[in-house]
Amino acid sequence: MYLPIAALIPLLLMFYLLIRKQNSMMKSILMFLFVFTSIVGAFLLENLQATHVAQAVQSVKDWLDEPEPRAEKAPAVMEEEAPEIIPIKKHVTLEAPALWQMPELPRGCEVTSLAMLLQHQGIKTDKLTLAREVKKNQAEYRLNNGKIYFGDPNEGFVGNMYTYTEPGLGVYHKPIAELAEKYLPGKIKDLTGSDFQELKIHLSDNRPIWVIINTEYQKLDDSFFQTWYTPGGPMKVTTKEHSVLITGYDENFAYFNDPLTGEKNKKAPIKDFVEAWVQMGRQAITYLP
Repeated sequence: MYLPIAALIPLLLMFYLLIRKQNSMMKSILMFLFVFTSIVGAFLLENLQATHVAQAVQSVKDWLDEPEPRAEKAPAVMEEEAPEIIPIKKHVTLEAPALWQMPELPRGCEVTSLAMLLQHQGIKTDKLTLAREVKKNQAEYRLNNGKIYFGDPNEGFVGNMYTYTEPGLGVYHKPIAELAEKYLPGKIKDLTGSDFQELKIHLSDNRPIWVIINTEYQKLDDSFFQTWYTPGGPMKVTTKEHSVLITGYDENFAYFNDPLTGEKNKKAPIKDFVEAWVQMGRQAITYLP
């Protein structure tokens, strides 16, 4: 509104100067035409400005009302499945097949305990089959200057498994794990070197455990060990080496199936049992779910 009025003031002044010398009739006509034209022009100018303002206001309003561009969703992050946590039970006693190594396998405690482990998982095999299949160490027994030269049980069964009349000892966890893997590919867990607490986790999940221990089920005095000179170097061994299948535990005892007697869930003081197991190298094998 103010812009048209401001524009008319100089026009009126110029018109006045033009008509100063004209007669009154002519002055009136010119004045009327000038005023009419000025009013119409001012009206048109004002409406034109109002239209621009309205358009501007509408543009701003449309801009404000315009929906925000939809943000692209970030790709969903696939969380890795958390490993199952198995609570350690206070006591466990499992039902696993109890097999006797006698009379066929006087030194076959390791393969007999393995047969119990595999049968617990539903594998159809037996001690004699495993005795034939287990890897053998071909080193021959030799006594020279008071030193015993023989094989390494980590490389295969040492000596004769079928009789005490010939030299022999047994086999450790590596060849046993390799044999078990043939029956349960990708399912065998070698726990050798673990703490006994980890063995409890697997027992709490209803899986028995093959171990190497000794026939006394307690830590042995050093006098029960002798040095063998093997192709890989000297090593300490004991003729009391033994293997059982652990089937449970509680606060006071460890429970196991003993192939030497065929007894199921035989028990020994857990402290002594664990010390004997540690002394024999913490050797242990089970299967995975």
